[in-house]
Amino acid sequence: MTGAVQFPLGLAELSFVASGNSLVRRSVLPSGVRIVSEKVPGARSATIGYWVAVGSRDELPETYGSTHFLEHLLFKGTTTRSALEIAVSFDAVGGEHNAATAKEYTCYYAKVQDRDLPMAVEVIADMLASSLIDPVEFETEREVILEELAMADDDPADVANERLFESVFGDHPLGRPIGGTVDTISAVGREAVWSHYQQNYRAQDLVVTVAGAVDHDELVAGVELALRAAGWDLEAEGVPVERRTATVEPFDRGSPLTVVQRPIEQANVLLGVPGLAAADPRRSTLAVLNAVFGGGMSSRLFQEIREKRGLAYSVYSFSPSFSDTGIFGIYAGCSPAKLQQVTELALNELSLLATGGVTEDEMRRAVGQLSGGSALALEDSDTRMSRLGRAEITLGEFQDLDESLRRLALVTAADVQDLAVELAARPLSIAAVGTIDEAILAGFVKD
Repeated sequence: MTGAVQFPLGLAELSFVASGNSLVRRSVLPSGVRIVSEKVPGARSATIGYWVAVGSRDELPETYGSTHFLEHLLFKGTTTRSALEIAVSFDAVGGEHNAATAKEYTCYYAKVQDRDLPMAVEVIADMLASSLIDPVEFETEREVILEELAMADDDPADVANERLFESVFGDHPLGRPIGGTVDTISAVGREAVWSHYQQNYRAQDLVVTVAGAVDHDELVAGVELALRAAGWDLEAEGVPVERRTATVEPFDRGSPLTVVQRPIEQANVLLGVPGLAAADPRRSTLAVLNAVFGGGMSSRLFQEIREKRGLAYSVYSFSPSFSDTGIFGIYAGCSPAKLQQVTELALNELSLLATGGVTEDEMRRAVGQLSGGSALALEDSDTRMSRLGRAEITLGEFQDLDESLRRLALVTAADVQDLAVELAARPLSIAAVGTIDEAILAGFVKD
């Protein structure tokens, strides 16, 4: 293929050969269900994902945390299978199955041998389409989720990450924690979660992606059969839900500085500014910038803060993206006595990137790191399956490895510096957890 392949919602059938001679096929059923597969030569296993384009940002105030709650509940039994039978289906064949809730989607997935793919198609369809949301299981799982939240609250890096999103996005839905809070999970009722289920788990919301050893025609037939058996009406005409708009809606920053005092050995600090949306044409530039700045052991952050000065064990940058915006952030864990110096150095490195740019050697190293990492990641059918889901739900286009490498090769040192200038000028938010003198960090942020 040459260039990215568009995924129009109104196009019923599409097929093309991607890099490595994998065959990508896409079908939009009359009911609105979208099915995308990538047949990989020589594969003996497959990874399947059932995606629903609803995440924590889509919840109403009275249902905060219900998307993640629902993800748990769909494993607890259907009209034809108990929770144990669902688990046994995959354990008995050595398969893996799980689910993930994100800010913009929920995915139920499994990895199995090729011969067991029909089973995975059927079981996950049953989970998704005919879950009981049993009242007794609901209350049991409420306690499980509260324990999960408690576990996350014991991890200072997780706590700092949640506080950073709140600081950067303020009252915007992206600023809310994916799993809800102790208060919201304790308060949400079964009827609210059931309503959330009924409103968002429909044929027009569903995307099924499979990568590895897969026959597309058999996959389509199997998905249709399984969804009908689970009670969905696929005869009615449906139109796939529109993708989220890529237009950035203005949002106000929350508190520029959030400090959570904890009696722990390290200070966990996160520095962040608004980043780029998933479909921003500068995403390849941002990937190169992130690699140079804090994406590996040869990056500026790692070399300056850990290797040269020994101030931290873990230090890196990151750049998650969403349909309409993103975050560019820096993480470091250090002793409280070193917090000011580490923060100064991290911000100084970003300033140096903006004022001095990058060297040609850094550019070659970053593009090589990203190119090699992308190629190695695609050895795993999980990555390929997720790439299909992202293409269908968020981007509206498919980029194979060759196209990704082509875009990386087009990034220039000037592009990276221009973006660094832009990011360095954006309002900074800081979140920190530990035994911290708040005044140390207050001087780095402006109201």
